[in-house]
Amino acid sequence: MKNVTLRTISGIGFIAVMLCGLLVNQYLFGVLVLAIMVGMMLEFYRMSMGSRHRTARIMAIAASVSEFVLLFSMFNWGIDVHFVALPLMLLMAIPVSAVLSKDHLHMADIAYVLAGILYIAIPLTLSNIIAFRDGAFSARLLLCFFILIWCSDIGAYTVGILFGKGKKKMAEHISPNKTWVGFAGGMAFCMLAAIGIMFAGLFDFPWYHCLALAVIMDIGGVFGDLFESLWKRHFGVKDSGDIIPGHGGLLDRFDSTLVAMPLGAIYLSITGLI
Repeated sequence: MKNVTLRTISGIGFIAVMLCGLLVNQYLFGVLVLAIMVGMMLEFYRMSMGSRHRTARIMAIAASVSEFVLLFSMFNWGIDVHFVALPLMLLMAIPVSAVLSKDHLHMADIAYVLAGILYIAIPLTLSNIIAFRDGAFSARLLLCFFILIWCSDIGAYTVGILFGKGKKKMAEHISPNKTWVGFAGGMAFCMLAAIGIMFAGLFDFPWYHCLALAVIMDIGGVFGDLFESLWKRHFGVKDSGDIIPGHGGLLDRFDSTLVAMPLGAIYLSITGLI
């Protein structure tokens, strides 16, 4: 009971922070996303590399933060697009740091450094494109994305607990508690949430696009969650961190987002809806 209370309180606090960052103004949005990015990258590197290759990790995080800030500045203040390429110079320094490092026994770590950029930094940096639409800041679409992801998680957990006992597992060797029944529940909750968002006036898309978006983001979120579970199982850790009491680390909370959000944005883009 104590753990449930802790999870509930920290969950409410987490949602409150997210709402402030998404709805108040673009500067709180920038601070929120940067904090999430840095926290997730630190967790990912600690989980996969321990304390090795600190210099390469610092360069990767610095390049990621710089790229986010420059893209944010391009949309918010109109700086020249050519400046967005500057962080590539820091990325080019990562191979140099590997050559100069005294540790040549763990060269796979350099791949983990670059994987952290691809897996975490790029999707979060590109959130600027979603948040700044038609020359103005509006994180309404991002908020809708998070609502779909959260509803999918709630539906999968609730339906899985109530009806998934003894049912066929999705990927038992990765996440033994996930069942296909829970997956169906998450999909249903996500689709209902999409229709609810449409009727609330937050989605100005036709209903069939809302449902298609929900399906795509639900599938992306589930496999984003399973991908992070695969990483944790490979490195023998239960949670990526403990920054959110009762919930684990930031990577545990945003693993679904890293896949679902880009997929949702790509779908809306190729259909001409954004």
